[in-house]
Amino acid sequence: MNKDVQDAVITPNLSSMLMDIVSASKVISGLINRNIFDTLSNSVETLNTHGEKQHRLDIEAHNVFLSFLQKGNQCHYLISEECEDTLELNNINHQGTIYTVCMDPLDGSSNIDVNVSVGSVFSIYSQERKLYDGYPCIKSGREQKLAGYVIYGTSTMLVIAYGTCVYGFTLDSISGEYMLTHPNIRLSKSGNTYAINEGNCEDFPYQIRDFLAFCKQSDSENNFPYKSRYVGSMVADMHRTLMQGGIFLYPSTRKHPKGKLRLLYECNPMAYIIEQAGGLAIDGMRPILSVPVVKTHQKVPFIAGSYNIVKYVLSLYKNESINNHVFYSC
Repeated sequence: MNKDVQDAVITPNLSSMLMDIVSASKVISGLINRNIFDTLSNSVETLNTHGEKQHRLDIEAHNVFLSFLQKGNQCHYLISEECEDTLELNNINHQGTIYTVCMDPLDGSSNIDVNVSVGSVFSIYSQERKLYDGYPCIKSGREQKLAGYVIYGTSTMLVIAYGTCVYGFTLDSISGEYMLTHPNIRLSKSGNTYAINEGNCEDFPYQIRDFLAFCKQSDSENNFPYKSRYVGSMVADMHRTLMQGGIFLYPSTRKHPKGKLRLLYECNPMAYIIEQAGGLAIDGMRPILSVPVVKTHQKVPFIAGSYNIVKYVLSLYKNESINNHVFYSC
């Protein structure tokens, strides 16, 4: 994988941090494949910063990534779902660029007992040393230098968005290396699948309820009704959407008017990947990558997928600002 990373013209510091993350993901993949997490998947008597039960699996994955990033000596700050505070990994005592990694170490860990795919989500931000004021300053997802996720399923796959391209690597269980298997991932402009927890339908905004009615209409000549495909693990649902087209929705509800997914280490990385692959990601009214970051564990509604479908959802919110939205392609 080193040569493939170099071919993508990733800067040395970014490449080094990426390889630290890659190495950590191999350890986690190996633990899952050997079923060692059988004894780690039970809840412990702790809650994370969101008031959710913390699994030993979540903590172990966090510690694995933390260990590799500390040893790599390139990452200065780590923002993790499993830690309320921003962690300072290395002293800021040299000139150059300050790097911050934002990460959900293990998404979907509650599904591990039923053998559903889980994943890790990450992104890297940089800040010039001369602008550094003692704390990482992230204004929006547009500032991401690199984003990716690892999905631990029937095979372990690493997806990276850098520059204007999206790359997919599959872990070879024999060599123990990630092999480039998807050199230029492009998201289809349309699709006929949708992923959403319809159990909350009555609590969704009317625009989302209208969209679900649209998906279920009877019109076989125009590829309706759409197929419902919802796993309940964000990485798994987003991976399928990226590879096959369609849309993933985690909208606001009456109980959670600001959404439930976290902007910095879930929505921003996925939105960055989706945009570079030719799709769209919005909070309902604006691109996810344009949402101002106001706090570390900020939550937002999240709608992402094929360009035409997401734009249709946006039209239901009667917001035309997306017409000026620009996405890039290889």
